[in-house]
Amino acid sequence: MPLAVTHVLLTVIAVDLYRDYVTKHKKYFTLHTIFVAGVAGLLPDIDIPLTWVLNVLIPGSMPAILAHGGLTHTPFFGLVFLLPAFYLWKDKEHKKAMYFFVITFGVLFHIFLDFLLGGGMREGIMVFWPLSADTFKIHILSKLGLVDVPQGLDALILLLWLYREERRHKIKDFI
Repeated sequence: MPLAVTHVLLTVIAVDLYRDYVTKHKKYFTLHTIFVAGVAGLLPDIDIPLTWVLNVLIPGSMPAILAHGGLTHTPFFGLVFLLPAFYLWKDKEHKKAMYFFVITFGVLFHIFLDFLLGGGMREGIMVFWPLSADTFKIHILSKLGLVDVPQGLDALILLLWLYREERRHKIKDFI
């Protein structure tokens, strides 16, 4: 299962690569936008502290849908952020809309990583919720017996990204 750092780093990397190589709207993709995308890459795991708080306030009555891997790990949760994105885009508030687009991407990317690598509910991701509570998963890491890989994966991703940034953007110029 991807750890928090992996969710943040891979989301930041994906959005930054999109900004560098694909988009024609670079003025909407500031460093702050990329930071927001990274935070959004961790947003589905808000259910963990939410569970702690609800268990303190209302012990023993936690609905299953609010448990880790429930509602916040459904594509529905990610797609909710598209509504304000499209509304703001239509109103020519493109920079604000972009925040909601990258939040949508970050949440959906988190869910995809959990679906592919493992995470969320042990049974899988409720891809079609609220229409169906059926779960789906691939969970490559557990199938390959690589359960201990996530700790090293964080470090490897960070080092490779820093190397790329040093080569492409000359980080040392800012030190």
